[in-house]
Amino acid sequence: MSFAGTSRPRPRWFHARTELDDFAIVSYRVDADALARHLPPGFAPMKMTFDDGPGALVSAVAFRDRDFHFRFFPPVGIDCGQINYRAYVTAYGKPGVWFFGTRLDHPVVAIPQHLWGMPWSRERIAIEADWDADPARWRLVAGDARCEAAELTREPLTRLAGFTDESDWLERLTHPTQGWYRRRDGKVGVYSIWHPPMRPRYLVADSARFPLFERLGLITPDASPHSVLAQPRLSFDIHTPPRRFRPET
Repeated sequence: MSFAGTSRPRPRWFHARTELDDFAIVSYRVDADALARHLPPGFAPMKMTFDDGPGALVSAVAFRDRDFHFRFFPPVGIDCGQINYRAYVTAYGKPGVWFFGTRLDHPVVAIPQHLWGMPWSRERIAIEADWDADPARWRLVAGDARCEAAELTREPLTRLAGFTDESDWLERLTHPTQGWYRRRDGKVGVYSIWHPPMRPRYLVADSARFPLFERLGLITPDASPHSVLAQPRLSFDIHTPPRRFRPET
């Protein structure tokens, strides 16, 4: 693997920690101009060149949180499903992701929603995976969102449409460490995370619907995902709390 990841920031007492099970990034190719209409000033889609022309990417990132806890209060762990809806962008030239919203299957959603003004809401989420099957399978049911996918090959994925090489897609698609979102007060918020480099397995969607992207005018109901990259388990640091975004940050 050519991408070595990023240095881990020193964990602080107020950060959070979680294990992510049955993790999958379901991505769609979208029109960059359509995506740009949803971004604030200073933000731009991360444009890519595909075999048949230019475009951009958005992803539904779904997983099951296991033992999510704040470092200052480790005895209480939270286990639940979560989906992050994101787009790959630059903010004043800095790469990262723009979050359209997050769905969480737990009452603790009230903390990011009301305390930090984040675009989070509660939703029933079911994620199942069989990593030992031949082929391995992954399944999501969450409100009006659905996805069923099966592993295409156990061989390492080296080329992915729109990216120059393995290092490129590993860094840009699987390893953004900073994200921005529209706060409930209309301002832009920012937060960061860290995780080790992914070693994803390449799946192909038998069926998929993510109506949130449809309502934004980014995909159609019959759109097929650009890719499904999945991994049985991934450790995450979350650098809580988020803060208001200033271009110099």
